[in-house]
Parts: sequence; structure tokens; C-alpha cells
Amino acid sequence: MLNVENKVIAITGASSGIGEATAKLLAENGARVVLGARRTDRLEKIVEEIRHQGGSAEFKAVNVTDREDMKAFIHFAKDTFGRVDVIFNNAGVMPLSPMNALKVEEWDNMINVNINGVLNGIAAGLPIMEAQGSGQFINTASIGAHVVVPTGAVYCATKYAVWAISEGLRQESKNIRVTTISPGVVETELGSDITEDSAQEALKEFRKIALTPDAIARAVLYAISQPDDVDVNEMIVRPTASAF
Repeated sequence: MLNVENKVIAITGASSGIGEATAKLLAENGARVVLGARRTDRLEKIVEEIRHQGGSAEFKAVNVTDREDMKAFIHFAKDTFGRVDVIFNNAGVMPLSPMNALKVEEWDNMINVNINGVLNGIAAGLPIMEAQGSGQFINTASIGAHVVVPTGAVYCATKYAVWAISEGLRQESKNIRVTTISPGVVETELGSDITEDSAQEALKEFRKIALTPDAIARAVLYAISQPDDVDVNEMIVRPTASAF
């Protein structure tokens, strides 16, 4: 696809769900993808599938909450392919619970992964893109960046933060594109870490109308494929039947 072929695209949270679907779709359209996550066994399998289909892909383990680890991942992409055109900060967690459950460790983890993980990706990639004179950050927010629901206070707060960080970076950037993707409900592993019963049941009900991850992958492809002077800043992708 125009403006996607041969681009070097680093993707976090790439071992399943939206990250996996996006890596496969971008590779099908000629991008050179670098997959990052903690589960290297999954990454290796996905990379093998992409290569079997004729695509270009590499992988490296990464913990997005570790600034130096994230820097090493992005520099691996640059060292492998010579540049970094897009960083898709996609890793996220969603252990929903009521505030009075006081699951403070889960709050901390959401802040570390959902906010610091994005900041670490920006810190790793921004100097490279500024030196190149071009680049694009795509950050996964959520419908939770636009609507707050019970059990989602902290999660939604982290996704509001992703929106704010992305908007601030966009305003500061003259030749680096910044896109925020806000998925509605999608059938992924997100939420598999919920430990509170009522939140688990609510998510099961919500997911009865869930999108598949390829719906978000297509949105990412669209944002990347635009001409360099076109910056698609925000995209909300919901199931047609969803009220939220």
C-alpha cells in the first residue's frame, strides 16, 4: 500500500490481539515489522508465519515498563533495518475493579504499562525520528479515554493520559506524525488479568458484540498509509452495535 511499503514499524504488545493482527497486516502490505513483547515463544511463531507469507519481520523481547529495555528494542529495529519509521505503542493491561476494592498494586501496574510504557516508547524513538526528519507514533488509547465507566476509573485515567501525551507530542512536532487509536470493545487478551468477579462478568457481557483485532489493524494501516503531510490524529473504532 502507498506509503507503507518498506517502512520500518516497531510494535509493542505484539504477541497477541491487536499487536499481532497489525503486524501481520502491515507485513502483507510490504512493511518491515519488528515485534516486541515479553512472550518470545509467541513472537517467534508470529514472525515465522509472516516470513512464510513472504513478509519481513524480526522480534525482540521487551518490557515496556523498563526504559532501557524499551530503548534497546527500538535501537534493535534501527540497527536491523537502518531506520525507524513508525512506533506503535500498543502494549496495555486492564485489570478492572471498583475503587473500593483497593487493588492498589493493579493500579500501579496499569500506570506503569499504559502510561510509562508509552512514554518509554516515545523517549526511545523521538531522537531517532528527529534525526531522520520524519516518523510516526501510534498510541493505543481506548474508548475509555472518552467514557468513564464503573470499575474503569484507573484504567480510563491511564487512557486519558495516553490521549493527552499524544496530543501534546502532536502539537510540538512539525515533521513527526502522531496518531491516537481508541478501540471500543475488541476480542483480545486484554482484561484476562481482572481479579474482581463483578468486573469479569461485566466484561464478558460487554464482549458479546466485540470487534476482532483486525478491525483495529486496518485503522492503523490507514493512518500509516496517508501521505507524509497528512496526520490522522485520532481514530475511535467501535462495534456498530455498541453504545460506548
